[in-house]
Order: sequence, then structure tokens, then C-alpha cells
Amino acid sequence: MSDFFQNGIITTLHNLANRPLEDLEAELETYAQQRPMTLVLPCLYSELEHPALAHIVDELSKARYVGEIVIGLDRADEAQYRHALSYFSRLPQKHTVIWNDGPRMRQIQEQLEALSLAPGELGKGCNVWYCFGYVQAVGEAHAVALHDCDITTYDRGMLARLFYPVAHPRFNYEFCKGFYARVAEGKLNGRVSRLLVSPLIRTMKKVHGEHPYLEYLDSFRYPLAGEFSMQMDVIKDLRIPSDWGLEIGVLSEVYRNYSTNRLCQVEVADNYDHKHQPLSADDVSRGLSRMSMDIAKSLFKKLATYGTVFDAGAVRTIKATYLRIALDLIESYANDAEMNGLSLDRDAEERAVELFASNILKAGESFLESGEETPFIPSWNRVTSVYPDVFADIKAAVAADSDAFGPQPSILAAV
Repeated sequence: MSDFFQNGIITTLHNLANRPLEDLEAELETYAQQRPMTLVLPCLYSELEHPALAHIVDELSKARYVGEIVIGLDRADEAQYRHALSYFSRLPQKHTVIWNDGPRMRQIQEQLEALSLAPGELGKGCNVWYCFGYVQAVGEAHAVALHDCDITTYDRGMLARLFYPVAHPRFNYEFCKGFYARVAEGKLNGRVSRLLVSPLIRTMKKVHGEHPYLEYLDSFRYPLAGEFSMQMDVIKDLRIPSDWGLEIGVLSEVYRNYSTNRLCQVEVADNYDHKHQPLSADDVSRGLSRMSMDIAKSLFKKLATYGTVFDAGAVRTIKATYLRIALDLIESYANDAEMNGLSLDRDAEERAVELFASNILKAGESFLESGEETPFIPSWNRVTSVYPDVFADIKAAVAADSDAFGPQPSILAAV
């Protein structure tokens, strides 16, 4: 249970009274009659082999207010796609599995590439982008929410609290970001948010001065949370990063498009844990090392669009300033952990900070060298202006895959 403190310029909706889930869901079922809700699940096939997703599906089966669930399936061959259709068939809601690696979706990808409108690289951002395209193709949702498929502490109350701010007819929020504590198995987690994002934002303020965009980012309790919800209109003009800067990129986009009084964050869980990425100190293309590079590049690019000028000297100053601020923060986290009886490996924390500092320098140098790089996938409004039939083609491709490879009714009855 948290306090009621409002920090920064974004409304924070807290979990102050542990309101019964049944009450929230009853309200949402009423709202859903006029404001249909769709959940998007970006999913790797490998996640079907872990118990976290099985539990998530069991919980979602009880969320009667959700009108449709759209699963974006990555890294799956034909047999795995067939298995995914069977795996998710126990969901009572209308649901769709998009086979992103299938020949029909690949054909659409090739058409987009020919028009220079395709995502630059595969990954979560690309998966989410195609899911949002399909949601628009169906055209039935009023509110759309998204969360990951590797949450080990999941319960459906998380989704109810995530949908509530954008589904409530008397609230005026266009976009809502989830937040939560990152504590599990007696440890303080959330290294990238604690040790990279927060100190890097403070570093940019110190080096370049206060900026409304930095104040905005600093208002979020957990800016890297993969859980967010929005009104349907938001996704039409949303430009999504294709790399691991997805969460920061989405926050940046809604800041560009909406007044901050139309944005909020909501406490969706008392605690949260998911599959942990390795630090990958020796491989900048993997794990938290890759994530830190993508996030840092995203921040450099976004600040540049607001007129901040970077050169080699500024990048080196940012790296040095970040290192001092982040190392000082470790003391605060260590004291917080000890007071709460939690463990915190200070050596591992400092090694992570040193890696992040090195990657901030590399990200800054990469930004200075690659002025031609396009950081976002085009918005769907832009795509449809050039390729008017894209939604119809996506909808037809997904339906054809399901018809060709889906379980027969007799099989479904036996599941």
C-alpha cells in the first residue's frame, strides 16, 4: 500500500485502500458495454514453455470485461504457431494469434519494405506495432492495454487497474502507465530503471539544465514498466521504437501528442517480478547491456529534437556526471534495502553502473556519428496514407492463417 503523494507533473493513481477486485471488475464490465477493451500481448514462442504465461492465461480467462485479446507471436515456425493456437484456445474471450513469422505476414512486411515503411528491425517494438495495426483493422476497441507475457507475479487485478483510468467514462486520460515495486525473493530489483534511467535523467538536467521533457520523464515512478493502456485514438499516430527503447519511446510520443493532464500513472501491483535479463557485460548486443545502449540513444535523440546540442565534449561530461550521480544513488538504495531486510549486492550494483556509463558514452558517440538513422517505426496514419489497404490485408492474413492452421472444433471441445 502506497501513500497519496503526487510527484511531478503526471497524475499518480495509488492503491490506497486495496479495493476489492470484484468491485473494479463489476465497474469495468459496465463500462465495456459502451467502451470495449482489447488487450495486446507481445509474445515469444519460448514463453509458451514457461509457467508464467500459463498462469497469466488462467487469470485472463476470468477477466470478463475484456472484449478481445490479441497475441503477437514472434519466433515461431508453423508447428509452433499451431501449438500457440491450441495453447490460447482456452481463453473464453474473442482472441487472435498473429503469426508474425508466417508467409502471409512476411508478404505484408515485404510490401511495407518496398514503400520504405517497414520496421527497421525485429523485436518487441515491431511485434507491438503489428498488433496495433490489427487492432485498428478490427476497429472494435475503445481502450487498448498492453503487458508482457513473462510476469511471474501476475494476477488479473493488475489488468483491471491498468484499464480503469482509460475506460472510466468520467476520467479524461488518454494514456496510462503502470508502476509497481520491484522486490522479489528478498532482493531489490529493477536495475535498469534505478541505476540507468533515473540517474541519467538527473544527469541531463545537471549538464543541460531543466527541461519540461526531463521533468515529465522524472515524474514516472517506473518509466520502464511494460504495462500501459490508452484510448484507441492514441495508437493511430503513435510512432514506436523498434529497439529496446520501446517504453521510453512510447512515453516520449504521448508527451509529444498530448497535454500532460491527459496522461497518468497507476499503481497496478504491490510487487512485480518477471524473467530477468543477464547483464551481458561482454556483449553489447544482448541483455541489459543492449537495453542500456538503446535507452541512452533514445534519450539523446529525443533531447536533440527539442534543440539540445551534443558534441563529443558534452557526451564525455554526461558520462562522467552520470557515473557520480549513479554511484551516490547506490548508497541510498543500499540503506533502503537494509532497513527493509532486503539484500543488495553493492559490488554487482557498481559493476552495472560502470557498464551503463561505458554504454552511455558509446550511445552518445553512435548518436553523433549516425545522423541519418530513423529512430521510430512510421505511425499507422502515415502507413495508411500510402498503403490504404494495409488494414484489410493484415486482417485477411491473420484470418487465413487461423483458418488454415487452427484446431478443428472437435479438437477444441476436447481441450
